[in-house]
This record gives sequence, C-alpha cells and structure tokens, in this order.
Amino acid sequence: MNATPQDLLTVGEVARRSGIATSAVRYYESQGLITSVRTAGNQRRYPRYALRRIGIIVASRRFGIPLSEVAAVFADLPHDRMPGKRDWRRISASWHEQLAARRRELELLEEELTGCIGCGCLSLNTCRALNPGDRLANDGPGPRRLGRDPEPPAA
Repeated sequence: MNATPQDLLTVGEVARRSGIATSAVRYYESQGLITSVRTAGNQRRYPRYALRRIGIIVASRRFGIPLSEVAAVFADLPHDRMPGKRDWRRISASWHEQLAARRRELELLEEELTGCIGCGCLSLNTCRALNPGDRLANDGPGPRRLGRDPEPPAA
C-alpha cells in the first residue's frame, strides 16, 4: 500500500466515519475484510477506501448476508487500492439473485402473516399457525409451515 500518512485514517477516525465501534473495525481487519498498515509506534492506520469496504459490510449485514459471504466476495477485490467500478459491479451481480430470492421469501412470509394475523379467525381449515397436539414437534425446531406449501390440519 503506497499511501501517504495524510491518506491514512486512525481506527477511531474509521469508526467515527463509518458509524461502527472501533472493536468492529479491528474485528473486520482480523477477518481479512479490511487491511491496515502499522506506524513506527505500532498504531494501525487504514486507507480511506476501507470506509467503502465497511459500508458494503454494514449494508450486507443489514440484508442478512453473512460475513463469510462478504469475505468470499472481498477475496477477489484488490487489497492495495480502491476497488473500481467493475469490481463493485461484480459484487452487485454476485448478490443480485440471492437478494431477489430473499425478497421473494419475505414477501411470502408477509402475505402469510397478514392473512393469519389480519383475520384473527384461527380457522381450523386454513390457519397455518395451529398445531393440534403439537404434532409438528417431531419435524424438528423452528417454524415448520411458514414459507412452505400449506398442510391440511389434522382432524
């Protein structure tokens, strides 16, 4: 990294400008998502483009993309310079289908919850939340019906 001292930011400056804790900055570095250089006094200094990477990390976390997937995408980015437009376009394309699938899942969940909670009837014929006799316990933990094809309730 050929940055002058004026191009580098302290961990506190990165945290303040990105809106995250200094511990998160250090954690992202430990995970290889951002890089720093050390001063003669062994203090970390980050290139300004670390802010852009952190912005992508924060946004991806907000959309439910795990850090492991962020790391996989970042592995192909240059570590010694600001990623270019082509680099960012590649990230966007790699997440496009995944985010579209999540959007569809959320829309389905919203429809199901609105239908069930909105009517308040808890109909034995149509309600997907009813579980007479706890028969779904044998299927394992978690929501067993939401996001799946409806199963008729047991009589």
